Amino acid sequence: MKDEYKKATFAGGCFWCSEADFEKHKGVINIISGYSGGNKKNPSYEEVCSRKTGHRESIQVIYDPKKINYNNLLEIFWKHIDPTDDNGQFVDRGNQYTTAIFYHNKEQKKLAEKFKKELEESGKYSIPIVTEIIKFKNFYSAEDYHQDYHKKYPIEYKIYRKGSGRDHYIE
Repeated sequence: MKDEYKKATFAGGCFWCSEADFEKHKGVINIISGYSGGNKKNPSYEEVCSRKTGHRESIQVIYDPKKINYNNLLEIFWKHIDPTDDNGQFVDRGNQYTTAIFYHNKEQKKLAEKFKKELEESGKYSIPIVTEIIKFKNFYSAEDYHQDYHKKYPIEYKIYRKGSGRDHYIE
């Protein structure tokens, strides 16, 4: 990773969908699907799905801050999740699919908290926003077959995405 690039880590439910949503934006250099926030080192997909690791499906975004800033990434994140769901996202249920922003430094924390507060005060949601803002502690890449899933398996991905309810919610 070049020194001028930065990292952001988000848990937005299914990492296949999060990856696809972020990669469309200029300045996003790379996105890695993986697991973050738990205690098990190098967990497998099956272990994360067991709900015993504490990890959430997450993405790590490598970005060029000269082309896209952290606030832009926050905006993308909040637009593609249901921040009021405390048991997963859309069709995916369980803690491993709950939303979170894993901040890497004080500036990211400050911006994430500010964005969340503005969203809470906007009146857009009539129930509490439950998306957590958590200090980053780890990230483990998911298995290769999860990386760029929407590109490797476009038909399967489109079927999953449509059936998940995410796009209906976003609209």
